[in-house]
Order: sequence, then C-alpha cells, then structure tokens
Amino acid sequence: MTTDALTAPAGATAPGARQFWRRLRAQRAAAAGAAVIALLVIAAVAAPLLAAIEGQDTTTYHPELVNSAAGGVPLGSFGGVSAQHWLGIEPGTGRDLFARLVYGARVSLGVAIASTLVQVVLGVGIGLAAGLGNRFLDNLLSRSTDVMLALPSLVFSIALLAVVPDGFPRPVLLVLVIGLLGWGGTSRIVRAQVLTLKSLDYVAAARLGGSGTWRIARRELLPSLAAPVVTYAAVLLPLNINSEAGLSFLGIGVKPPTPSWGQMLSSATTWYEADPAYVLLPAGFLLVTVLAFTLLGEGIRTALDPRAASRLRVGTGRKREEAAV
Repeated sequence: MTTDALTAPAGATAPGARQFWRRLRAQRAAAAGAAVIALLVIAAVAAPLLAAIEGQDTTTYHPELVNSAAGGVPLGSFGGVSAQHWLGIEPGTGRDLFARLVYGARVSLGVAIASTLVQVVLGVGIGLAAGLGNRFLDNLLSRSTDVMLALPSLVFSIALLAVVPDGFPRPVLLVLVIGLLGWGGTSRIVRAQVLTLKSLDYVAAARLGGSGTWRIARRELLPSLAAPVVTYAAVLLPLNINSEAGLSFLGIGVKPPTPSWGQMLSSATTWYEADPAYVLLPAGFLLVTVLAFTLLGEGIRTALDPRAASRLRVGTGRKREEAAV
C-alpha cells in the first residue's frame, strides 16, 4: 500500500460517523477482521480469568507431563493437549500453553497499540509544525523526518534494547523504541496534507477572521487529517506487532518468564520437529492477528474514502470489457 493510497483527497470532508460505520460493516472482510481483533482483545484483557477457568498459570512447571528421556517432549498427542491443558504444554518445562498465549496477547497487542499511539502523536505534531512553520522550521523538521525514515530501525532497536539495564520494564522499553523510531511516515503524510489544506478557502477565511496558527490547526486542519491518520495507524498496528515479535524472537525484547508470542517462537525453533504444535500455535496467532489488522485497515481506508473503491471497480470493469473485445 502506497502513501498516496493512504492520503484522502485534499479538502474532502470526512464522512459522518453513521455513514462510516455503515460502509465499514458492509465490507465482510473488514467486519471479519474487526471480529477477530475484538476476540483477541477480550482474550488479552480477560487472560487472568481465562487462565483461572482452565486452572493453570504461566509459570508453573509440570515436569511429570514431559518425557525427560526424550529431551522434554510433551507426553500425549498434539503437544500434551488434555482437559487440564487445553492447547498442550511447553516442551521441556511443561508450562501451560493456553495461559502463556493469552497472557502473551497482552504484551504483543499492548506494545503494538501503545507504540502506534506514540508514532501517531509524534508524527501528527511534527508534521503539523513542519507544514505550518516557516521555511527554516519546515526544512529542519523535513530533513529530520527523512533521517528517521532512512535509519535502519532494526539495528538501532537492537542497539538501544541491548544497552538499557535489565531492570527497566521491557514492554515499556519496546513501546518507546518502536514509537520513537517509527513516526517518520505519519509525519510525512501529515505535512503533505497540511501544505495542501492550508491553501484552501476555508483555512484562508479562518486566518482572515483572526484565528492564530494553532487555532487553525486545531479547528480547521485536524478534522481533515483524521481520515489519512486513522488509516495509516491501522496500517502501522500489524507492522508494530511484527516488530515486537521480531525483537522478542531475537532475544532482546520481552524477557522470560513474561510471555509474548515472539519470545515463544524464539524458544520453539528447537522443537519444530519434536513438537510442531509449539511452533504453530504462536505463529498462527501472529498470522491471524496481522491479517485481521490488515483487513480492518483496508476496510477503514475504503470507508473513509469510498471513491477509492469506486475507482477500483470502474478500472476492473474497463479491463474486463477490453479483454472481452
């Protein structure tokens, strides 16, 4: 998805809330993605309750449920699935997989949502300042944005996470690192929109009416920026989920015994032959979550700018007619 596709036409008013929800509900893929996300969020929030219903927790070892002679492979089929362990157990330790997965959803989703908020707040603020500021400020902030976009964020994330003391909460650190290194795209979109919007008549009328720069930004520009910013935020969420999972997979993210999907995948790489379920479960949760956020993001983009879908249908229809001829 390109930046241009994320940017709504300048001067187009955002659809009303009722129209927006009607258009979003009309898209089955987006509705399915939203339902999956809602279930995941409920599972993450209710993780203590769900683990209590199962009768397990994330830290208790069950050595009697693993075959120590075979290197710690779970006893029983499908990774030790039973009435006491709904999704099986962790190889080597016997810790309950269901409890670790629902608690891991808290970390993975929480880090992704919080880091996205940091990126949006920084990106909108810096983009507004660049678009409304004088030439010097615009050049300074624009070059800073270019530098942030050009930085190898993975390398810098690894370096920053490696030097911070272990006592600092890792989920909070992940939010700061991912958020502070990822605001460049939002800033560039906001700046481009502001440069276009501030030349329109209603902004000029507000300026002639005596409104100051930041009043114009708050009252006139921010409502028009809502569509592209919300759409881009929906795109950032699955990217940030992957970032957290990748950093935890590399061993520099969330530290044991705190569970996260990426950390579980990291420890599961040595068990993919002996216990495939231990690999497939966190990988499947990650895949479904990223796919659900991607479908919802595409649905939000179309609901906020229905002309994009119309252009797509018209273009597809013309191609079919040309092919028929």
